[in-house]
Amino acid sequence: MREGERTIYFDHAATTPLDGEVFEKMRPYYTENFGNADSPHSFGRAAMRAVDAARDRVAELVGAKPDEIYFTSGGTESDNWAILGAAYAQRKKGKTRVIVSSIEHHAALSAAERLEKEGFSVAYLPVNARGEAETEALRALLTPETGLVAVMAANNETGVVQPFKALAKLAHENGSLFFTDAVQAAPYLKIDVADWGADMLSFSAHKFYGPKGCGALYVKNGVRPGKLIAGGEQERGMRGGTLNVPSVVGLAAAYEKNVRGMVENNAKIEGLKALFLKKIFSDIEGVKLNGEGAVRLPSIVNLTFEGIDNAAFLYNMDLHGVAVAAGSACASASVKPSHVLTAMGLSEKDARSSVRFSFGRDNTEEEILYGAELAAQIVGKLRSFGK
Repeated sequence: MREGERTIYFDHAATTPLDGEVFEKMRPYYTENFGNADSPHSFGRAAMRAVDAARDRVAELVGAKPDEIYFTSGGTESDNWAILGAAYAQRKKGKTRVIVSSIEHHAALSAAERLEKEGFSVAYLPVNARGEAETEALRALLTPETGLVAVMAANNETGVVQPFKALAKLAHENGSLFFTDAVQAAPYLKIDVADWGADMLSFSAHKFYGPKGCGALYVKNGVRPGKLIAGGEQERGMRGGTLNVPSVVGLAAAYEKNVRGMVENNAKIEGLKALFLKKIFSDIEGVKLNGEGAVRLPSIVNLTFEGIDNAAFLYNMDLHGVAVAAGSACASASVKPSHVLTAMGLSEKDARSSVRFSFGRDNTEEEILYGAELAAQIVGKLRSFGK
């Protein structure tokens, strides 16, 4: 990108900017009310009051009880805690089988791989060509030894919303726990843990204009995943480590603002997405929308541009100040094609020709049109090189 050139951000699935109002609510807990929330003196008590208020608000917003909400360092920790902790706890009951979907975030898949190395039986739930896990496929994998089923609420690469309620019901009928990673879904779907059927559910503040490095894990009363982080007795003895008070305050403030504006923001972003797709399909031939026909989040568009290399496409977009992605930011350094797209049946070649655009509440129609026009120019240029 040349100095002084405009910049446009189309990578909101990777992270979002910290909301200014949220930052102002966090600021006092860096400079004035800076106490350790577990200290017994007045500084500590002031910090703990802020944590308790944040916990109460988050619980209310997701339909949980305050003692069912645990604060973590983010989605990766929450996913690991839910999957590893639940698996270890269920093993004590003779349940040593875990089922995870084939399109989970790498945090969940890596946890599952660790369990395999430790002797657990791990099965991977396939998805159809639209990127959806299906109940009959899960039914075929369930056994009496299955202690946990983990299926994300919405995919971070395609935006495809999973039938998590039906999957949770099936898991419970089998006597299995159900965990859903709602990190990508939380900004756009109103969470109700009882209605969703989740025994455990994770989300992360930086996906909805909150601070990085702070997340939450809902754990239904009666479910007791093993402790993942050894240390002190923070978080009711379930998670060691000094609480990140400013970020906990920020998570609650950001999520409350997100829920309050969800309907309006979703409508705006859905409109931007529709405008973008109309322009793309009008100006570019040989384009496929991945996840077409499925229920998808309003924010994410995953497109396969026939005959291009996505790394070259990203590089050229970035040279002109437009940020997009080839998939999950957590796997952006990988030379492997997207595991999500190949699980949906795409060839490795097509997966390497696929790009994720993810829009946010601050994007404008003018940015959308500029980005689509630029994409058309770059696709044309890259295809001409291949002739």
